[in-house]
Amino acid sequence: MGSNLTWHDASLQVDHYRKRNGHHSGVIWFTGLSGSGKSSVANRVNEKLYEKHLQSYLLDGDNVRHGLNQDLGFAAQDREENIRRIGEVAKLFTDSGTIVLTAFISPYQQDRDRVRNLLPEGDFIEVFVDCPLEECEKRDPKGLYEKARSGEIKGFTGIDAPYEAPISPELVLHTEKWDIESCANQVIDYLEERGWV
Repeated sequence: MGSNLTWHDASLQVDHYRKRNGHHSGVIWFTGLSGSGKSSVANRVNEKLYEKHLQSYLLDGDNVRHGLNQDLGFAAQDREENIRRIGEVAKLFTDSGTIVLTAFISPYQQDRDRVRNLLPEGDFIEVFVDCPLEECEKRDPKGLYEKARSGEIKGFTGIDAPYEAPISPELVLHTEKWDIESCANQVIDYLEERGWV
């Protein structure tokens, strides 16, 4: 970081935006294997928040890699930088009074914890979208597991790269047992219990 940088304190802070919006703001971080249903559940939760006239925004892994993170690959250091950048963006959304939903494989606990530590306690909800690898492979919506198994894709999470399941997530969704709507309702119920909405 350059030595000629000075932090500028804005006159409007997160509490001003939360008061105007009428709800808490923070990060709901959906993590899980490819094909587990992260994006589908996060998208449905976002729709439900919108229907309640709440300020929310969805950051999805593939979409972010089309723009902000288009310069990153899938090597370990690129994955780390991908999540670091998303964490910083999510923090900005939180500061604006927005409930931000993120759907990223984010395979490493350390990277997810780094994002959690960017935010005040209670402003980060880790949602583990828990779906067995076999089920994710069966679904294989993008055909990526097939490519990984054939060796066409190297370093694919769950096949030849690790996925570290969350140690103590706030919420676990079992998408092989429950449909998207039920899982989304579980998230909304949790947000209501926490007083976010």
